[in-house]
Amino acid sequence: MIDKKWIGHELPTSVLPIERSRLQFFAKAVGETNPVYTDTAAARNAGYADLPAPPTFLFAAELDSGAAFRLIEDLQIPIAKLLHGEQSFSYHRPACVGDTVTVRSTITDIYDKKDGALEFVVKTSRAINQSNELVAELRSVIVCRH
Repeated sequence: MIDKKWIGHELPTSVLPIERSRLQFFAKAVGETNPVYTDTAAARNAGYADLPAPPTFLFAAELDSGAAFRLIEDLQIPIAKLLHGEQSFSYHRPACVGDTVTVRSTITDIYDKKDGALEFVVKTSRAINQSNELVAELRSVIVCRH
């Protein structure tokens, strides 16, 4: 069983510079066809300062920093038993090329279902830009199956 002592645990802060080539690569990788995400002129015509980050891009911050993998190790969840359960985003402002986004995450709940056969870890995150403005709130749930 995952120890509930982890509820309230804060992950190491993750910093993600928003870079043009990375955004374009990500947009292509996820099949994004809207030119706002790949063409600077289209982005500016749409009212953005530069290319905006595609919707799920901010998830990359904790992957890049290694914080997500350290969490799995800390919780002692065997990778073979790990499932991605849920992901949601609430956006407050765009993150565009040239921005730097800092993500701070906290484990907000740990619970089980089916008499402990499934354990759920809920993580909530806040993404703040270099001007200390809230960019997005993220929520993810990982599942450990026994």
